[in-house]
Amino acid sequence: MPNSAEPLEGAPLIAPSSTDHPLYDSVVEACRTVYDPEIPVNIYDLGLIYTIDISDDNAVKVIMTLTAPGCPVAGDMPGWIMDAVGPIGGVKDVDVELTWDPPWGMDMMSDEARLELGFM
Repeated sequence: MPNSAEPLEGAPLIAPSSTDHPLYDSVVEACRTVYDPEIPVNIYDLGLIYTIDISDDNAVKVIMTLTAPGCPVAGDMPGWIMDAVGPIGGVKDVDVELTWDPPWGMDMMSDEARLELGFM
């Protein structure tokens, strides 16, 4: 019998986003306005945003990570996301959760981010 603390085999490490919600694209664009101060690429294209979950009543939950647990802006970045997403018309409220599982890796960056940083 598998350990109940372990994820089910085949279960995604990252929860799915509400990509079919009408506010999803606006939330993504708002996340693209937030930058890690040490890297000249927005946090969405860096792959730091794992999940954008939008409820039926337009409450937005963002699950994100940082490039490293000791990131100097760890305490500030969730507020930056709330400030970017909160003003979107129709958004009820915004909750940002930091996670370290799975850990961020350069393979999570978009092609645009890799190109911008000279990895392509």
